[in-house]
Amino acid sequence: MKINYFKLLILSAAVFSFSVVLSADEKPVIEKELLEKGLVDIQSIDASIKVDLKYSSKDNFLGEDAYGDMANCYLVKEVAIKLADAQKILGKIHPGYSLIVYDGVRPRRIQYRMWEIVKGTDKQKYVADPKSGSIHNYGCAVDLSILDENGKVLDMGTEFDYFGDLAQPRYEVKFLKEGKLTQKQVDNRKLLRKVMEQAGFGWILSEWWHFNGYQKKYVKEHYRIIE
Repeated sequence: MKINYFKLLILSAAVFSFSVVLSADEKPVIEKELLEKGLVDIQSIDASIKVDLKYSSKDNFLGEDAYGDMANCYLVKEVAIKLADAQKILGKIHPGYSLIVYDGVRPRRIQYRMWEIVKGTDKQKYVADPKSGSIHNYGCAVDLSILDENGKVLDMGTEFDYFGDLAQPRYEVKFLKEGKLTQKQVDNRKLLRKVMEQAGFGWILSEWWHFNGYQKKYVKEHYRIIE
């Protein structure tokens, strides 16, 4: 029997195309809602950015899965484009390195859930009161780190979500002098801040992993909170 390889190739392409559309249709409800509200999956802007949603697992300071079926990271498009720019900047400085994102948009209903988990505990101060909201709730903030060329997370001196003074950029000089942070750990943090700043992000004094696409005043004036 003679096989028409050209027809077989066309058929394979059609099957692949169908499977892509089907997988998009099968996104979790929460992700469909985010897309409907105009947010974008960051990997649709730059597929090379790695994602490990910590709050969609129990590997976080809450010890609970707050996101459920949500597996991808979403941001407003303008901030997602900035993040893609940061990935390109990082690649130019260190070919083979990649950003790895731990959190992006956090719908406020999830913020309420997290608030209920920590309310009345010593962890309460680390979760923004959902009544006022955080920049994460608008899809304009991102938590992240860097992977080296072997896919290993750079040593930042603490884990993500380590809520203590050692994780705070404001104390880096102090802890470096005391030997509690190494020069390499501080340099890794500075690299992360450098690529994010060059892409237009702002950083905060209390968490080395958190970056804002815009200042809070601008965010509240130009974007809607994601409920």
